[in-house]
Amino acid sequence: MFAIIQTGGKQYRVEEGDVIRVEKLSGAMGDKLDLKAMMIGGEQVLFGEDAAKFTVMAEVVDHGKLKKIYIRKYKSGVQYRRRTGHRQQFTAIKITGIQG
Repeated sequence: MFAIIQTGGKQYRVEEGDVIRVEKLSGAMGDKLDLKAMMIGGEQVLFGEDAAKFTVMAEVVDHGKLKKIYIRKYKSGVQYRRRTGHRQQFTAIKITGIQG
């Protein structure tokens, strides 16, 4: 059985035992999370109010930063050049179960 969950403005397809990286969540390593399921798949597909009855349980495994990306600005003729960087923070969570 798999579930579609939403966190950090993105949707993820997860199964029990999966470890996924999501947008940074508050909580220390080892904390338990309960996420609402948007869709449940398997022998029978459930969505809407039927899927809302299901809860996806997860555990915080790690916090970190992704690889740095660079953003460049350039304007011709005026020697205007800028370079900035960004490292997105993430939380790795392990799916411990789908209950409902």
